[in-house]
Amino acid sequence: MRLQTRTFLVCFVPFALLLTVGFWMIQRLVQSAVGDGVRATLRDNQFAIARLHSKSDLQNSRFLRVVSENAALKSGIQLLVSESHSPAARRTVEDQLRELGELMGFDFLLVSAPDGTPLAAVVREPSRDADGASQLVPVDTTALESNRKGLLLIGGRAFQVASVPVDQDQENIGVLSVGEFFDFSEFTTPAVLLHNGVVINSNISSIPYVEIGAALRNCPAQSECDIRLRGANWVSLPMQSGSMGEGYQLRSLQNMDAAIAPVQTILHDLFLAVDIGCVVVALLCSLISSRSIVRPIAGLVSHLRNSEHTGVLPEFESNHSSIFEIRQLVENYNHAAVAVRAARDSLHDAYVEFVGSLANALDARDHYTAGHSMRVSELSSATAAAMQLDREHIERIRVGALLHDIGKIGIADAILQKTGRLTDEEFAIVKKHPVIGRQILEGVGGLTPFLDAVELHHENWDGSGYPKGQSGEQTPVDARIIHVSDAYDAMTTNRSYRRGLTHRRAIEILHEYAGIQFDPRIVEVFAQLPLHNAAAQREAEPETSPATQAALEPAPVPGFEAWEAI
Repeated sequence: MRLQTRTFLVCFVPFALLLTVGFWMIQRLVQSAVGDGVRATLRDNQFAIARLHSKSDLQNSRFLRVVSENAALKSGIQLLVSESHSPAARRTVEDQLRELGELMGFDFLLVSAPDGTPLAAVVREPSRDADGASQLVPVDTTALESNRKGLLLIGGRAFQVASVPVDQDQENIGVLSVGEFFDFSEFTTPAVLLHNGVVINSNISSIPYVEIGAALRNCPAQSECDIRLRGANWVSLPMQSGSMGEGYQLRSLQNMDAAIAPVQTILHDLFLAVDIGCVVVALLCSLISSRSIVRPIAGLVSHLRNSEHTGVLPEFESNHSSIFEIRQLVENYNHAAVAVRAARDSLHDAYVEFVGSLANALDARDHYTAGHSMRVSELSSATAAAMQLDREHIERIRVGALLHDIGKIGIADAILQKTGRLTDEEFAIVKKHPVIGRQILEGVGGLTPFLDAVELHHENWDGSGYPKGQSGEQTPVDARIIHVSDAYDAMTTNRSYRRGLTHRRAIEILHEYAGIQFDPRIVEVFAQLPLHNAAAQREAEPETSPATQAALEPAPVPGFEAWEAI
């Protein structure tokens, strides 16, 4: 991973995560606070409803005491009891109850014996007329529950019931119970009425009773609880509105998700806007921060990349970076570059001296070839300079020429110094010296650039050379230049079996074999070089007669020219 990317991620990701987690926690806290507020509001509403019901119960109890003193009602009850619940007496009491109910606006009236046995009752039937009118009708008392206070279920409808004893001469002759239809319209919040755990009424019209009951199944009777209903979170609280009667329970419900939704929408929009703004700011800050850190390092890397091509560690110019560590890095690097360069120069001088010693040791084996490697090196360097090669390339050719015949160390003196003609077997041995030279040098890492010059300097332009039979520009230019310089020095140097040729004659032979043995372009450049000192001196001497020259030069071995360096 790039440093700039890593720096950006290290700066940006923790901030983004912290921002996200922080907003999430704030949102959760706000939702929790809103939820607590909703619960508190529900409790306050319930307490208010409970106080209203308490006042209403007190007023109703006073009102019932007045009604229970009705003389006609007392007479009817006594008649009904004395005639053993005769139908006529029951109808009389029912008529009296109907009159009281219509007068007082009750929806249900019931007369019971002192032991609680229902004697007569009337209930208001459901409204069927367009104007909403309804009337009280008798009801079968055998189907009524014995409930004197709280809720009473009649025909699937719930009635809120209150009771008062009816006394005659300080003797209890019965009980009068009156009730009103339990109307959910008075509740401003969703509410349900349960009887023995089964929902019997609800003002949540969009959800079936069965589904509501299933959601409330695990709620404690007198405790608050959280439920899931239709995929939403609801809270349910028991209504504190007095006694509902045995088996009855009234609970309020509130959709928490719907209550929190407006606040959540506001928070979501606010957090989204703030989040985007913060992320953009964090993004810009992270980019600027990462670039400020990476830019000086990138400059160092770009500067160092040049050393891949030059092989030299460059020194940096005075660094004015505002980062202390970068300045320290540049300073320490410059010290290291100076030390490495000094060591490299020292090593280069050492291996150059070593190469010179090897060339001198080789030339010392035969006084006729003394100085041959040095002369070939000078001629090759001059040719490379005339061809306008770069300075490093010229230096590589110079050292390669010094080493070009190093493989002759492995050739016996009896062959190298033989005055007569070489046999085919002896010449085959001589032709091994380029390969031997490469084998000697390739074990030394610092001499690797010169291996091609040592191994291939006897390759001919037409492919007739050795050891690989390469042709044309398949052979590196280093070896092609050394090949020309080597042949020239061999022709212009005295040997045990012949006298050296003049410069002019040697150049003529080079031109003659250009395009056969030698690179024509290199021959042209070489021919324009200033005369070598030894060749110049021989140029001033009278040329040896052809007969004398033929006597000095033995017949060449087939395939091997007399001027070829051996």
